[in-house]
Amino acid sequence: MEPLPRAAPLATKLRNTLVQYHGIADSEWRVAKKTKDATVWRKPSEEFSGYLYKAQGVVEDVTNRIVDHIRPGPYRLHWDSLMTTMDIMETFEENCCVMRYTTAGQLWNIIAPREFVDFSYTTNYEDGLLTCGISLDYGEVRPDFVRGFNHPCGWFCVPLKDYPNHSLLTGYIQTELRGMLPQSAVDTAMASTLANFYSDLKKALKT
Repeated sequence: MEPLPRAAPLATKLRNTLVQYHGIADSEWRVAKKTKDATVWRKPSEEFSGYLYKAQGVVEDVTNRIVDHIRPGPYRLHWDSLMTTMDIMETFEENCCVMRYTTAGQLWNIIAPREFVDFSYTTNYEDGLLTCGISLDYGEVRPDFVRGFNHPCGWFCVPLKDYPNHSLLTGYIQTELRGMLPQSAVDTAMASTLANFYSDLKKALKT
């Protein structure tokens, strides 16, 4: 088990990586899925052999409330149907924490439940917020789960200029599920999961 990294340098590096993703030209992305709530694109990841996914949609609520529902905390477990448990393992001062969470099986359990240990960081970005994370090789791997790994991921949430009670939510996700999985199953699950994330989040914010 690796020791915990220092929070401040990791947070800075993570933020810079996400800002870099946010600047990738539109021409580099290919549409993977489109629904009434969100569009999902993908491009080959530079971190591992899978894809970096980009998801984007307008959410009818203020930035702070949306991010409170996404980042580690009491809201996320209540509405995110994929997340089955979440525990904050360590908390740091700079809006950072380390969390352990588990996900449900997907695609008729072709993809078995997974466990992740992620460093999470939330910070200001332009007029809104960025909440981002990366997996750590930290904590014992429990026998009932495959330990997955999130390469740098994050959500930019900024208010729409003409409609301040609406926010543009843009996510970048690159998850290495690990275990013996066909890549086609992973790709199908990722695009659908990200589209469902928006519809589930919108329902949660209305209640």
